[in-house]
Amino acid sequence: MNTTEAKGNWNIQKAKLKQKYADLTDNDLMYEEGQRDEMLGKLQVKLGKTKEELNKFLDSL
Repeated sequence: MNTTEAKGNWNIQKAKLKQKYADLTDNDLMYEEGQRDEMLGKLQVKLGKTKEELNKFLDSL
């Protein structure tokens, strides 16, 4: 998968996350290469979900 495809896929996942969790902002969902764990940590705090729950949800998108 190239960088353009990865960014496109993330944009789709980001939109679905915002639909499910309306209180998420673009800043909450900023994804930079190599910083997935940091972003997941922020989402864990904001949503009260475990890392496993978030990974499972993201994988299902």
